[in-house]
Amino acid sequence: MNILSANKPYRQLRLWLAATVLTVSLALTGCSQLGQSGNVGPDFERRVIQVIRDNPEAILESVQAYQERQQQDLQSSRQTFLEQMKTDPAAIIGSSPTTGASDREIVLLEFSDFQCPFCARAHQTVKQFMDKHGDRVTLVYKHLPLSQIHPEAIPSAKASWAAQQQGKFWEYQDALFAQQKQLGEDLYIAIAKNLNLDLEQFNRDRESAAAEAAIQKDLELAQGLGLSGTPFFVMNGETFSGAVELSKMEEVLAQVSSQS
Repeated sequence: MNILSANKPYRQLRLWLAATVLTVSLALTGCSQLGQSGNVGPDFERRVIQVIRDNPEAILESVQAYQERQQQDLQSSRQTFLEQMKTDPAAIIGSSPTTGASDREIVLLEFSDFQCPFCARAHQTVKQFMDKHGDRVTLVYKHLPLSQIHPEAIPSAKASWAAQQQGKFWEYQDALFAQQKQLGEDLYIAIAKNLNLDLEQFNRDRESAAAEAAIQKDLELAQGLGLSGTPFFVMNGETFSGAVELSKMEEVLAQVSSQS
């Protein structure tokens, strides 16, 4: 699965539904032998459509059962993730950029997209929050580029990853959000120059398979949690989303502090 496949669950549903329709069709209309080439007969599509028309309740029940199983799997994945956030945050943090407290007793995980306007607003709030509580809280950045609606989400994510390889992720992140309306190749190079990055290494890193893999790993984590929007936050075992106010973040901080 590559970075552009953020809608994988929907493709899985379509494939599963197609298989279900095939199964129902065969069950209701009798056995059907495929040719040796594996291609269906010329009237197969017409037969499937007729099965759907004649038995809509069977298809609906199958879809509902599928959705229920998906929801159960999602809840289980989220619960496992939240428990691990509290017991073994290092495993979730991995090689993602971090700042703030080094003890990782309170971890604020942020899923974000550099082209998302709500992420830009949340970025300012997160900065205020970390200025006040950076001695207690470890901030971790995870990439969740919504590439279907934000064409510069992946290129900007790769550029920030390249800056991270030279120890300048947070400075580069600040510059991307501050100039969000200018996202593009010229800006990526200009920021790299302003931060005195090695441009040859920067360009090599952002086009590397390692950059692709790192962002893809974050995407897969987000997909496993059922995330579809940004920004999304996890503080220890508590979740919240959107361009929240500083008071909301401090409320969650008080809550997780009382639990530790």
